Parts: sequence; structure tokens; C-alpha cells
Amino acid sequence: MKTFKTTPITLCLLLATALLAGCGSDKTPAASAEATKAAEASLPANASTTEVAAHMRGDVHCPADLPAAAQGTPVDDVLGVRPGITYEQAANAVMCSNPLLVVTPDTSRGFDIQTYGQTIRQGFSARFAEAKVQKTGRQIVQEMERNAMDRGMNAVREDMKPGQAKWFVTTMGMPGQEKVIAVTREQWFDTGKDPTLDSVTQSLIDKYGPPTHKQDSSGYQTGYRGLRWAYDPRGRLITETSPLFNRCNGVSDPDGGMNLSADCGIVVEAKIIRLGSNPDLARFMQVGVVDQAGGYNALTATKHGLQAMDAQRRAQQVKDASKNADAVKL
Repeated sequence: MKTFKTTPITLCLLLATALLAGCGSDKTPAASAEATKAAEASLPANASTTEVAAHMRGDVHCPADLPAAAQGTPVDDVLGVRPGITYEQAANAVMCSNPLLVVTPDTSRGFDIQTYGQTIRQGFSARFAEAKVQKTGRQIVQEMERNAMDRGMNAVREDMKPGQAKWFVTTMGMPGQEKVIAVTREQWFDTGKDPTLDSVTQSLIDKYGPPTHKQDSSGYQTGYRGLRWAYDPRGRLITETSPLFNRCNGVSDPDGGMNLSADCGIVVEAKIIRLGSNPDLARFMQVGVVDQAGGYNALTATKHGLQAMDAQRRAQQVKDASKNADAVKL
């Protein structure tokens, strides 16, 4: 079983270089960490949210042109983004889901594999653009003081606002050939427009079918409803009588880790967070899909492919050395 967490010891799922779908240019803001930094540096001193989004999104083609799922397979997509599509297709589709979403490379996390100097795009994150406002020195100091005060009081500071969404898409493959192995999305409902917990549950069931696992928690401010749809590598639903029932788990949180196992197939995981003031209403929802066996195989194949590339490089160096190396003087 391959596990990814945000620790350097085990195989960690982290997002590396993101390539903006549909344009194919390495100058696109989301093409690499360097391109993103360059785009951020070229933003004007003051820019509205929509101006920042337009500047950082680059060339996006909507509606997204995505391949249809194979007939007879489990429902395995989040707004069309599913395991098996290319990195570029996924990035484009995510940005097509909302005009304010910006795809951003994240090189701080990833599977801990030997890349032999190659760049593997292990995925991307996507969040709403934020306006850029030039602050005075006094405003910066005041903001730092507020942050320090909040930390001292253990104040809860959410990284999302009502009506926003964020994504985390995981990809794996040889350089330039990376494909999606997992996708997660978090959606916060607008203030005053919170849907009922049951209506969100029913919407999920309408899309993914009857869940294989359901869990309810009603703790104050921490209550949630969890749903899971798990399949084996052959696409067969995992029931309670299966030895895989408690082994094949997914991930719904864009900030969470996940397991990869050759014994499990598609796993859809959803979590509906209850509204603290009314547990019958939903505050926000997380949904994720992971192809565990497909991801495991992709990771293994990529490791072997990179090893073969490096072996070929070393063999070529030996060959070149036999022709070009300086003669040894004794």
C-alpha cells in the first residue's frame, strides 16, 4: 500500500508543476512555478479580483472538452474531472467550473520518489483569485499584529469564504504524460442559502448511487455526514461482506492525504459539514475521487520509467566517454 501524507518519510502526495490546460505554452502562468511567479510579479500594484483572475488564468477553453467515461464503469468524476484524463484537460476543466478559479503549482508536496532530475507534474491546486491591493507600511504592521493576536487567542480563521470553492487534483506519469489519479473539491454554500443536509445527501446519491458506507456525527461545530462509494479494481461494488470493506477508503478534503492500494479501485468519498447553528443545514461539502489501483500502477510505472531514462543517460555517457575522454597518462 502506498500512502501519501504531508510528511517527508512516507510517500507524500504533493502538487508540483501545473500546466494550464488547452494552451500548451510554457509561458502560461500555471505552466510552472517559475511562470506563476513571473505572472504574479507582473500584476499591477492594484488589481480587482476579476483582473487578477484574468491575468493568472491565461488561455482557458470553455466548455471543457473531456472524454466520456467508459460504459458500465462506476461514476468517478467531480464536475467532469475524473481519473484517467490528462493534466491539461483537468486544469482546463477546473477553471471552466468558475471564472474566478486560478490553477497554481504547488511544489511543497508530492510523492517522495527519485526523479533523477526530471520534473514530474504531480498535480495542482485551484482557488478563487484575490484582489491585489498595495498596502502601506502601517497597514502591513497592523495586519501582522492582528494575525499575532489571533494566534495568541487560538482564533479560528477559515481559509474559505461562503460561495467559494477550492480543488486539489493529483496526477502521475512520465514527464509530459501525466494523468489524473485523484481529484478533490470543497464547496462552501452562500450565507443564507445553506441547503439542507438531506438535500445535499440526496444530490450525491442521485449522482453516485447508494453509498457503501454512511456515517453521521452531530458534534457542535464539528458535526458532519460522511458517505463513501467503494469499488474493487474490476469495478465491482465493495459490500459489507467483502474483506476490502474497511480497507478501501478515499479522500474528500483538498488538504488531506490518501492511500493507494493495488487491491482497491475507484473510491468516492464525500463529507457534508453541518451548520453549527442548525445541524439540519449544510455549511460546506467536500467530494473526492481516487483510483487507487490506477494510481498505484501509475506511480510504479513512473518510477520504473524514470529509472530506465537515467540508465539510458548513464549508458550514453559511457559510450561518449569511450570516444571523447582524455587519454590517461601513466
